[in-house]
Amino acid sequence: MREIVLDTETTGLDPAKGNRIVELACLELNHRLPTGKVWREYINPECPMPDEARAIHGLGDDFLADKPVFADIADGFLEFIGDDPLVIHNAKFDIGFLNAELSRLEKPLIPLDRTVDTVHLARRRFPGAQASLDALCKRFEIDNSARSFHGALLDCELLAEVYLELRGGRQPGFELKMDGAGATVTQTLRRQVREAHPHAPSPAELQAHEAMLAELTDPIWKA
Repeated sequence: MREIVLDTETTGLDPAKGNRIVELACLELNHRLPTGKVWREYINPECPMPDEARAIHGLGDDFLADKPVFADIADGFLEFIGDDPLVIHNAKFDIGFLNAELSRLEKPLIPLDRTVDTVHLARRRFPGAQASLDALCKRFEIDNSARSFHGALLDCELLAEVYLELRGGRQPGFELKMDGAGATVTQTLRRQVREAHPHAPSPAELQAHEAMLAELTDPIWKA
């Protein structure tokens, strides 16, 4: 079962106000495990980068000036995602931006019901708990220390791990790794065997038990 984890970085929060995509990344899953295939492009938004947006993802006008515009990368993006389900954290946000870009090019839009929204999955599983990507990484003990800025590809990699945990997690005793060809393989882990705790009563406990029995009238334990 092929699925695509997807994330965007943008110049703002609302495509209806002219905000644009500046980074778009996709990561391929097969049976909910990464295959090693990714697609990522930085995109020239054709507009100045607001300071508040640059503070989130660190992408400025100078860096994006020589990057392709969305029209140049649209076909490659659509070819990579195909018709497969899209795994997105807060899908309405990303799909809104993607459809605004696709609409400008008069290309078919992406229906929201094609997405698997991990925010919704997290809220159903953990009602009332925080559902941000950082909060879920902390809950599942996923290392997100490299996330000093938001980045579409890094967030896809983290979300792939979160998604696997939300869907049930790894089998105990197995670790997921990539082989040299990019295929996912499993490796049996050695579990540390803990020594059994002693459960036999101590002499003092036996003495206390006998004293208690001595206070009972004809206890069945001494029959």
